[in-house]
Amino acid sequence: MNAQIRCRLKWVKLYEELGDAGVVCRRCGISRPTLRKWVKRYQQEGEVGLDSMSRRPHHSPNRKVTQTDQDNILRMRGENKGARRIQNELRLYEQKELSLRTIHKVLVAAKVNPLVKPKRSIPSKRYSLLIPGERVQIDTMKVAPGVYQYTAVDDCSRFRVLAVHPRRDARHTLLFLDRVIEEMPFPIQRIQTDRGTEFFAESVQRYLMSNCIKFRPIPPRSPHLNGKVERSQLTDKIEFWSRYSHKEQGIDQRIEEWQFEYNWRRPHGSLSGKTPVGKLAEVGAQIPLSEDITSAYDLRKERIRYSNWKVDLAIAAMDLQ
Repeated sequence: MNAQIRCRLKWVKLYEELGDAGVVCRRCGISRPTLRKWVKRYQQEGEVGLDSMSRRPHHSPNRKVTQTDQDNILRMRGENKGARRIQNELRLYEQKELSLRTIHKVLVAAKVNPLVKPKRSIPSKRYSLLIPGERVQIDTMKVAPGVYQYTAVDDCSRFRVLAVHPRRDARHTLLFLDRVIEEMPFPIQRIQTDRGTEFFAESVQRYLMSNCIKFRPIPPRSPHLNGKVERSQLTDKIEFWSRYSHKEQGIDQRIEEWQFEYNWRRPHGSLSGKTPVGKLAEVGAQIPLSEDITSAYDLRKERIRYSNWKVDLAIAAMDLQ
């Protein structure tokens, strides 16, 4: 028996002994309605009735989290997804806006164990450039036969441009670069890619030179240098292509909607919870003017690069002589 029940039992017993509610209330420092309530409960239920009852309403028509929301949250946690990931998927696929605090409450109430992040065998050393457009990573990903996703990610803000093409060749690379230059809300200074042959066509490199953009491919067998675009494509596989078929009508429209969602609404862990657009707003004063980048571009320092790494190194060595 806890202290509260013992105290209330004392009031009831004193009232049964004296039979005078006024005396009991003055002696115990309580009101008459309080005394009547506990006497009535004791008469109906005994000592069990002296325990405090829940004040939770029987019906909550304006309740923020429905049973369906709770089921979705617990289902996604069962898929090893964290609170922020759950928040994003609820917003994107269920049109439900819940705060991280609310999601945490649901998980705590269900007594769900926290996620345990695996330890890295080799500590990773991440970096981010400070100026949007200073480096844009571009890569392609095969979704299905005849379906390739082109992805461009700004190193600083993580702002992305996406497109789906039937082939990855010079013509479609030029089409995608047109779109990247048009949709990136800042001037691009440098393009970084892997050594895929679609990026090394002379027409592609001449196009970059004409737009005063440096072309800097990474060495072979070093995908970590293009880590931001690689990780973003993994996000696409998990969060987009797992829900939409490449055969679906209007897939181009779907990929544009996903691009908008990623840039404007989806918080990014590496940006401390900000969206790419939020990051751009934070560093907007540092973005240089297109005229300044054009004037600083030196065409004499650029050359046609080759997909074959050894040939490219040999050509570079000849240029230095």
